[in-house]
Amino acid sequence: MIDISVEEPVARSGAFSAANTYEQVYPGVWRVRILQPEEVTPVSTRSFGADEDGLSSLPHVDVCPVRVEYRRTSRGIEVRHQLDDSESIYGLGLQLRNFRLNGRKVHLRVNADPQNDSGDSHAPVPFYASTGGYGVLVDTARYGTVYVGSAARRSEHSPRSMSGGASVGTDSLPVAYTRDSAIGSEVLTEVPHAGGVDVYIFAGPNIREAVQRYNLFAGGGAHPPRWGLGFWYRTATDFTQEDVTRQATELRARGIPCDVIGIEPGWQSAAYSCSYGWSDRFPHPERMVDDLAQLGMRVNLWEHGFVHRSATIHDELLPLSGDFRVWDGLVPDFVESRAQEVFASAHVPLVDAGIAGFKLDECDNSDFTGGWSFPELSSFPSGADGEQMHSLFGIRYQDATLKAFAASGEDTYGLTRNSHALAAPYPFVLYSDLYDHAEFIHAIAQSSFSGLLWAPEVRHATDSVDLIRRLQTAVFSPIAMVNAWYLAQPPWIHTDTTANLAGERAADAEEIEEVCRQLIRLRMRFVPYLDAAFADYRRTGLPPFRALVLDHPDDIETHTISDEFMVGADILVAPMTAQQTERSVYLPHGRWRDFWTGELLTGGTRLVVSPSISQIPVFVKDGAVIPLAVAVMSTDEIDEIEWVHFGDAPPR
Repeated sequence: MIDISVEEPVARSGAFSAANTYEQVYPGVWRVRILQPEEVTPVSTRSFGADEDGLSSLPHVDVCPVRVEYRRTSRGIEVRHQLDDSESIYGLGLQLRNFRLNGRKVHLRVNADPQNDSGDSHAPVPFYASTGGYGVLVDTARYGTVYVGSAARRSEHSPRSMSGGASVGTDSLPVAYTRDSAIGSEVLTEVPHAGGVDVYIFAGPNIREAVQRYNLFAGGGAHPPRWGLGFWYRTATDFTQEDVTRQATELRARGIPCDVIGIEPGWQSAAYSCSYGWSDRFPHPERMVDDLAQLGMRVNLWEHGFVHRSATIHDELLPLSGDFRVWDGLVPDFVESRAQEVFASAHVPLVDAGIAGFKLDECDNSDFTGGWSFPELSSFPSGADGEQMHSLFGIRYQDATLKAFAASGEDTYGLTRNSHALAAPYPFVLYSDLYDHAEFIHAIAQSSFSGLLWAPEVRHATDSVDLIRRLQTAVFSPIAMVNAWYLAQPPWIHTDTTANLAGERAADAEEIEEVCRQLIRLRMRFVPYLDAAFADYRRTGLPPFRALVLDHPDDIETHTISDEFMVGADILVAPMTAQQTERSVYLPHGRWRDFWTGELLTGGTRLVVSPSISQIPVFVKDGAVIPLAVAVMSTDEIDEIEWVHFGDAPPR
């Protein structure tokens, strides 16, 4: 890449200046350098390089689709560009409570338990994409604020008519305060504390290619090992080695497919903060790993990144950590590669012993759950402060974890509770301690704009209907997982937590277990199809689970739909919650088939479906040929694939 000269002098107070330096750094990707960017940013600390071959394979675009203006203020840097009335804007990371961003103010702050639709998130990403055919990444680790047409400048708009046809006159309220005139015509991003910033612009020609370019700029999408696409079961946090092996054996005996057994905090000699060493509950971990391998199961271990005094790496990490402790543990400066390497060294023995992955918990922040994390005023050897480190801690923690697997020559697929910009290549899936099912469904579609993967895990349920509907959603997601961390038995044995912990079985346990068993087997059947979708993600940057608007940007009906999503190129899924006995489904333009019945359906219309409790609404493009495996107990056993044609005529 060609280096870019520093921008022109600071803009006068109150005035914006046009950015004049646009450098096409990759095909269809422009960098705009505004004044002097900070040293610690997502791009400057990245580990994966751009996929230049993938970027070159997308449609050629010669002209940057966005022109940027900026100004420097006492608060930091402001960047803006024009927003057309016809555009829809999406992204800004994992947003559980919004979808189409037009008219919203989004504050990109890392937070474990966002309480409102403010922008607080496990993964706030300063990237957004537009149906106008472009994407924008503001390369900052600051808690930026983005106004998406939510603020109108004083002289910018003439009066508009209000709903119902009533006229808004200048003799009532000033234009800036009337209801409709609050709709602005720009996207304005404020980056606090910074004296400059790089802005990356990704061309389309439509929103689909803009998102692909962003993901390929990040390095291309993750392609997890096939076992990661099977079924996951996490055991109770108080389980012993004997309990874990017994639970895994029971799953097999009951005909429940499973590829990954997750073990929660009790495996460690110190968990808050972490020792990364086995506790007395697991006296022979290598034997347990071998026993589970005989059942076709891998092991995923819970942890967090705060290092206990008893950890073998504690003293070496001391000069490579921040100036505050969390749960009396060090906070490694994961921006520094040396800190990543030292941290990874504690995990190499675990990986060499057969541990297949890790669940990176509590790597975000806490404002509403006791304030347990490090403060934003922290400082780190890399020069990052606490605000920047909170933004980058999760994704650089993923870097450290991947170093352990690289040293052992192994692939992995894991979980994380925090991520940020340029996350597409990372084989980690986001999860949350929040538990609203409708939001979990929404997050599968919404996260697809920002290079993120989302796990709508099943932890508990209010009743059997809630359990089954939640499991159906998990089956069609990046990780199909039951997280029984506080249950003594699988939730299908008893959905009441107290009864479950007491070892009781519900009267209809056998019936509910059979429904869950068939759903998990359905997931196993789809593994070859999901594997192909992830291979496309790696090669093209197209998310394997994605919002309908990415496939159908010209279909205006898709612009506000987040309770349906595409899986790969040919399948549309419309999950249901326990509160729904029927639901409306929009099928985009084209011809579709009901997955269960083969019925031909015409797109561009809505239909009302009321499936049985054992079925989730799934639709397949007419004429598609889908690879489905014969259901087996683990992905290691997949050796027979059935190619199913959804159509009347034989495939061409």
